[in-house]
Amino acid sequence: MDFIGANILSVSQFERADIERVFDVADAMTPYAKRDKVTRVLEGAILGNMFMEPSTRTRLSFGAAFNLLGGTVRETVGITASAMAKGESLYDTARVLSGYSDVICMRHPQEGSVAEFAAASRVPVVNGGDGANEHPTQALLDLYTIRKELAAHGRTLDDFRIAMIGDLKHGRTVHSLCKLLCLFGKVHITLVSPPELAMPEVIVEKLRAVGHEVTVTDQLESSIAHVDIVYSTRIQEERFASQDEANRYRGRFRLNRAIFTRYAEPNTVIMHPLPRDSRAEANELDIDLNEHPSLAIFRQTDNGLLVRMALFALLLGVENQVDKYAREVNWHSRRNPV
Repeated sequence: MDFIGANILSVSQFERADIERVFDVADAMTPYAKRDKVTRVLEGAILGNMFMEPSTRTRLSFGAAFNLLGGTVRETVGITASAMAKGESLYDTARVLSGYSDVICMRHPQEGSVAEFAAASRVPVVNGGDGANEHPTQALLDLYTIRKELAAHGRTLDDFRIAMIGDLKHGRTVHSLCKLLCLFGKVHITLVSPPELAMPEVIVEKLRAVGHEVTVTDQLESSIAHVDIVYSTRIQEERFASQDEANRYRGRFRLNRAIFTRYAEPNTVIMHPLPRDSRAEANELDIDLNEHPSLAIFRQTDNGLLVRMALFALLLGVENQVDKYAREVNWHSRRNPV
C-alpha cells in the first residue's frame, strides 16, 4: 500500500505487510505519546475533523494525535452545526473542507457516506466510522493492542483465541476487526450474542474461508473459559428502530470480577472499544474490574494515539522525519515530571 495521500476507508485496503508497517511506526511514536519528547514535524498542517455522530475517544484522539505531531485541528461536530443542515451535499462539503485542510477525519451515520465524501475530497480522508459499516482505525488499534498484550505472554497474532461478545450485528468495530483477522493464521474466534444480534454471515464466512475456527453461541460463561482475549461490546442502541427494541438486549452479557475469576484463565485480557454502558440496566463491563490487571480498555485508548499518529505520519509522508523535528519537553506534569 502506498500510504502517501491515500484515503483510509476500509480495513480491506490493508495487507499484512501494511499493518506491520503501521505498527512499526506506531511503536516509534511512543516517546511522543508519552510526552517524553515533542515533535513539530507537522507544524503548519491542518486536520479537519468532521464528526456527524457523537464521539469522545475517536474525535479527541484523532485531534490529539495530530497535535502531538505539531499540527493544528479544526472541528465541526454534529450535522446541525454544519451546512449539511441547510441541504449542502457531501460533495460540496468535501470540496470546501479539503481546501482548508491537509487531511480530514470523518464520522457519519450512513454506511458508505465517508467513501462518497472522500471521492470529492482533494486531501486524504480517514474513516472515523460510517454507520454500522466500518471503523478501520479502531480495528487497527484493537489489533495493535492484542499484539502487545499477547507479546507480554510470549504469543503472537497467529494462533490465538478471542471471544467477541455483545451486539455483533451492528458493531462496526467487531466487523472491521474480524476482517483484519483474516490476514493472520489459525485464529480461534467465538462469537457470543443473542441470535438476533449475531455477526453478519458474510463476515463469518470470510473468517472460515481463510481457515479460522469460528464458534457461534449465546452462552457467555463457557465462551470465556479458554480464550486469550475477551472483547466486549455494548448494545448499539443508536442502530435500533426504537429504544424499546434495544432495551430487550441490554444487560444480557454482563462481565464482572466474579464471573471473570470463575470462568476465565488468569491471563485472559479484557478489551472493549468504549464507551461501555455503565448504567445499572446494562453494565456489560462492571466497574469492579477497573483495577484488575487483565483489564486493557485504557491501554487500548492509549494505543489509539500511537496508531493514529502513525497513520497521519504515513499519509503525509513524514514518518522518517519525526525525530528530526524533536526536542525535550519543558513543562512539568504528573505524566512527565521534568
